[in-house]
Amino acid sequence: MIAELGHAALWLATALAVLQMVAGALGLREMGLKNANAGVVALARPAAVVQAFLATLAFFLLLYAFAITDLSIKLVATNSHSMKPFIYKLTGTWGNHEGSMLLWVAVLALSGGLLAGLERRLPEKTMSATLSVQGFVALGFYSFLLISSNPFERLPLPAPEGSGLNPLLQDIGLAIHPPTLYIGYVGLSVAFSLCMGALITKQVTPDFAKVMRPWVLGAWVFLTFGITAGSYWAYYELGWGGWWFWDPVENASLMPWLAATALLHSVSVLAARDALRTWTIMLGVLAFSMSMLGTFLVRSGVITSVHAFAVDPERGSFILALLGLYIGGALVIFAMRAGYIAEGKRFTATSREGALVFNNVMLSAILAIVLLGTLYPVFTEVFDVRVSVGPPYFNPAGAIFAIPMFVVMAIGPLLRWKDDKPARIQFEMMMLAAIAISVIALVAFFGSYGFLPILGLAFAAALGVAALLPLRGRKLSRVPTATYGMVMAHFGVAVSLFGMASESAFTAEKLAAVSAGGQEQVADWTIELESVDPIAGPNWTAVEARVIATRGDGESVLLTPQARNFWAPSQATSESALLTTWDGQLYAVIGDSAGVDANGNPRWQLRIWWKPFVTFIWYGGLLIAFGGVLSIIGRLQVDLRRRSAIKRGKERREDAEAIGSSAAPEPAE
Repeated sequence: MIAELGHAALWLATALAVLQMVAGALGLREMGLKNANAGVVALARPAAVVQAFLATLAFFLLLYAFAITDLSIKLVATNSHSMKPFIYKLTGTWGNHEGSMLLWVAVLALSGGLLAGLERRLPEKTMSATLSVQGFVALGFYSFLLISSNPFERLPLPAPEGSGLNPLLQDIGLAIHPPTLYIGYVGLSVAFSLCMGALITKQVTPDFAKVMRPWVLGAWVFLTFGITAGSYWAYYELGWGGWWFWDPVENASLMPWLAATALLHSVSVLAARDALRTWTIMLGVLAFSMSMLGTFLVRSGVITSVHAFAVDPERGSFILALLGLYIGGALVIFAMRAGYIAEGKRFTATSREGALVFNNVMLSAILAIVLLGTLYPVFTEVFDVRVSVGPPYFNPAGAIFAIPMFVVMAIGPLLRWKDDKPARIQFEMMMLAAIAISVIALVAFFGSYGFLPILGLAFAAALGVAALLPLRGRKLSRVPTATYGMVMAHFGVAVSLFGMASESAFTAEKLAAVSAGGQEQVADWTIELESVDPIAGPNWTAVEARVIATRGDGESVLLTPQARNFWAPSQATSESALLTTWDGQLYAVIGDSAGVDANGNPRWQLRIWWKPFVTFIWYGGLLIAFGGVLSIIGRLQVDLRRRSAIKRGKERREDAEAIGSSAAPEPAE
């Protein structure tokens, strides 16, 4: 019954998506609605709420099927195993194409339900248009699930045993990375619906931006956290020692983040200063376009990656059709309505708005570079030409636009709104320039390193100081929480940049064939292979190396990297061993047997990296996400204070009216 209930819940949710779309569209008509239509219009909000319940129910039913390993369901049989640890049975629910799409749809429906149930600030016509668009978006994904990716498909006969989950996904990272990314993607879908609703009703106003800002901010926080978690997961799980490989699927998550970052700044300017109206709408469409494109890349089979879910061209064609329908339709509406969007308030180039626009252009340029590098190999393969695009392209091409972006990012928050003179902050600019030049001179004096890593260290130092300057001369207890969020996020960028530059400049690596008792030197670490022994886990066997790491005259630390062999399904993986210190990480991987030494003792491939300050990459990512959380809290505080003030003002007016009424003289008879 689990599969049948889940399938029925999806069909009912699909029907409600149709009702939501139609009811919202009817709400766009002029206010003289007929009574029959008025009743239908009123169903848009409850349809979204009930749809959220049904989609969430369907997902939890699939989760339960994985928990009990119901091998009569095809998806469970092909992606789980009775001997798999319980936590990986649960996370395996979304460790596949169909389950992950159901999670996507459940979060999409839940977001639409929250928007319909809680939001009352938008004009009713704009809300109707927004709900109609959201229902239209949901309908496409419901159709995709039910037509080509049914997660509840039954087998003719229950399988005797499951095929198991990809061993690379049998990690706690699967419980964190995909769900957080999906929440971020879906948050962008809500922002897209809001943009379309405001555009259709010609209500692109600061009030609309204030409603949209929490959704963009929330999506951006989850995308930031998801990308950070995914980077660290790949770093320790794949055993290749890198934190970012410019893999097409990595880029598929980065591109929406870049667009969302630009959108976040633009919608904040619209909410606070009533500027950048057209720019905000375009970025809302672009951000959702990038999340849809990422979905297409991961699930179409046009790219090969350890991150990809599906290799079915038919499914890819379906998603491509949805992409063309949603984005093409949005662009048509934009072309028809753009002329009705008021320009908004003007500002000079040397203002905070001007700095935000400049950096949005730089972010868009970086996005274009990543998009081109990701899709170029796909296009060349059509002509039977295989190319690989990696760091030699992305790093220098991205730096062309990242460098001026960091410069403006350092001084932008110091500028005034609307109009300012750079001479006013001349001292701060000279101080930041002096810090950057000093770091460059210091690093160049102590060694010979690449140009970009040195520049990265210089910008990290300058940005770290610049991030704190908006707090200078202010009473910290009176600084708005949202300002603390901005400071924290910008400081997190500096911390991450420091980690990236340090890892690139100072990493030391050693690859050697070592027998038991043999020693190798990596930077100031002495590495000794004590032994290599066979071990067994719940669904794998492995050889485990006992590696003794000693730094100078310090205490020795035991590392135990493993080379595992899973049997459900059959696959070999490398399990790295990490030793984290305040100034970096020691990273060890055991490889295959490498013959014997002169004494006939077996040798093993041992790979060791010393990565100074590499952990700062992920510390910075967490700080950036935490800054976003502080900004959300700050906006909520402002909204609560405003509502409280409105309520108090209303109560005073009511009291005054009551007093005036009681003091009025009795009418003469």
